[in-house]
Amino acid sequence: MMSVINSLGPLVDTSKTPQVKLRSSLSIFLSFICAGLSLLTLIPLLSIVFLVLRNGVPLLKPSLFTSLPPAVGSAGGGFGNAVIGTLIMVSLALFIAAPVGILAAIYINEYDRGSGFSCAVRFIAKLLTGIPSIICGIFVFSVLVVHLGFSAMAGSIALAILILPTILLTSEQALLGVPYALREASTGLGATVFQTIWCIVLPEALPAMTTGLMLAIARAAGETAPVLFTALFSSYWPKSIGHPTASLSVLIYNFSNIPYDYQANLAWAASLVLVGIVTITSVTAQLLVRKR
Repeated sequence: MMSVINSLGPLVDTSKTPQVKLRSSLSIFLSFICAGLSLLTLIPLLSIVFLVLRNGVPLLKPSLFTSLPPAVGSAGGGFGNAVIGTLIMVSLALFIAAPVGILAAIYINEYDRGSGFSCAVRFIAKLLTGIPSIICGIFVFSVLVVHLGFSAMAGSIALAILILPTILLTSEQALLGVPYALREASTGLGATVFQTIWCIVLPEALPAMTTGLMLAIARAAGETAPVLFTALFSSYWPKSIGHPTASLSVLIYNFSNIPYDYQANLAWAASLVLVGIVTITSVTAQLLVRKR
């Protein structure tokens, strides 16, 4: 044994060699670069949040949610109708787009993954994600609004078209993230394809799917152009989904162009409420998924 050890020669501390020191220094340098770039990406977000909080918080009070927008040039009032209108249109859009997007993702991933039809659906969905939102608004305007008039339903359909590709693609990625071994094990125990999808695949993919739905809600709540072309705006409380309806995004757009301080501050407060709605929805969904 001793002869073998002696034949290996003296041990050398490789941690002090120039090559190792150079690699360690380079690793530390690159780590600092990555951390700095990560902090750099937070600057725009933190700047927006700070600006919205600074300008929106002073006017934020309960009466904003129970009052109608004031007349141009006058103070007082709120944007309760816009909050309700936004919730109605986003909920309807999600009600329309979520089943279609999720079921389409299940079909092209679980039943017909490699076919030309599935590839065509993926390609079209990716193309739709790059289409400007105003195009969706003009499309719904020419197909529905010209014949039926401005309405919350038309706004919901425009938003549903806009968020459908996001829901489909994120749902498919969520399904792809489920290990294929789980499907094989379920099939090996005698489960049908539907039982495997319903009992094994969907529960595993649900957290990622929920994240995709939250992204869709955030995009729908913040869009202005499609709603402007379809739901227009109303200074009154929503009557039904067949009438013009106010929304927070259009209210922000309208009031930010008015040269009166109160209306401008009201637009900042509406921006804060819009950010709050999106944040609360996202956090609530994540908490509900974690409790499963």
